[in-house]
Amino acid sequence: MRRLLFACLLFGSAHAFAFDRLQVEGYMLPNGLQLLLKPGAERGHVAIRLVVGVGLDDFSCEHKELPHLLEHLLFSGIDGGGEGDLEEQMQALGGEWNAYTSNADTTFVIEAPAHNQRKVLDLLLAILTRTELSDAAIHTAKQVVEREDGGHYSHLQRLLDRQDLGRGASNQLAVELGLKCAERAEVSHLTRAQLEKVRQDWYAPNNMTLIIVGDLDKLLPAYLERTYGQLEPVEPSEHRLLPQIEHAAAIRRDLIRGWVGDSATLHWLFPEPVLDDQHDATYDLLKDYLDWTLYRHLRLQHGLSYGPGSEREVRGGVGFMSLRADLQRDDLPEAERVLEALKARLLREGLDPATFIRLQQAAIARQAWAVQGNSALADYYWSAAGDYHEGRFSDPAKRIKAVSLEQTNQAMRQLFNQPGYWRIEKPLFSYDALGWMAAGVLGLIAIVVSGVRRYRKAVAR
Repeated sequence: MRRLLFACLLFGSAHAFAFDRLQVEGYMLPNGLQLLLKPGAERGHVAIRLVVGVGLDDFSCEHKELPHLLEHLLFSGIDGGGEGDLEEQMQALGGEWNAYTSNADTTFVIEAPAHNQRKVLDLLLAILTRTELSDAAIHTAKQVVEREDGGHYSHLQRLLDRQDLGRGASNQLAVELGLKCAERAEVSHLTRAQLEKVRQDWYAPNNMTLIIVGDLDKLLPAYLERTYGQLEPVEPSEHRLLPQIEHAAAIRRDLIRGWVGDSATLHWLFPEPVLDDQHDATYDLLKDYLDWTLYRHLRLQHGLSYGPGSEREVRGGVGFMSLRADLQRDDLPEAERVLEALKARLLREGLDPATFIRLQQAAIARQAWAVQGNSALADYYWSAAGDYHEGRFSDPAKRIKAVSLEQTNQAMRQLFNQPGYWRIEKPLFSYDALGWMAAGVLGLIAIVVSGVRRYRKAVAR
């Protein structure tokens, strides 16, 4: 009766809150499976996201690919059929699916017609519970994962990684600081027993969230309790602690990217000090301010970079703010001077109040159209799951509005009171340098040829 009443309230009130994307009906099944159900404005379609709370960060460097490999294996076929048979079943239902393994979770992403939503959910449940991890399927999945990661990990690639020649600037810095594995994780040594244990320990209802947005079936709550509600919970596994900065890193390094060229990319990276309140909202606003400031100075005033900007990233348990600019390599010294001057001025004068208010209002206004459609809503609920409480997601517009200029100035000063890490990506040779080298080689050849001729003439006399 309680579930029936919930279903009536959910679908009877759909029109009342259909346009309030932050209002979402959620509840937990007795086995611990968290459900988030949202009737969407788009008819005839549902977006499904099954989020499993296991990712790359839950494993050591040696075994980091285990959840990724298992994700691929779960698409290898059920009931004796192969991968192709499984895909044909989804095609027959008019749906599309994929899966992604991130540092924090593994997520199955499905788009399907509304009239087949229960059949699609049946198929998803089948791959979770009836997929056999055979040796043949494991071998095939290992080949796929290896290709996704860039092919066979040769001794040369391993050597390049050890010399920091095979990674981008932020990844290279993360390795130096001890936040990221120094070498690429391999799959060849992973065993079926290890995969089965990952499946047993982590693929449990009390470690899953099922998000469904769109034209929801009226009997969906009862269906979910009858099917997904029968999954057996397990004793929760402990997540590994995220790595923190353990080693010192060089303040400046030049990274070789390619052999010949006149372009370069400048990165200036700063670890984000942890704020007591509104950490992400504050740094997001600071990023918007830095984006505008870099655009105004590096592009408009100095003409040094076409697409400068800033970026927020997380490496291990540490967040980074990076200033980035695409440049001509001859402009690197001037660009560095401009950035140093900008940093000094911000520390001295703080953020311009009028600019801060304008960018804050723009960020608030963006929330009105930032998430549109069933699929975008499902992805938003997936990314913001930690902000869900008592039937609502917290309002990002309110969070942005609550950030003060004083608070953002304090964050900026904590960030820029650090020296930061310079990383310059550029080819090994410029075209001019290559030209001079070629001219030098040709000159050397001419000298040698001339010397040989003179020697022969001398001998002939």
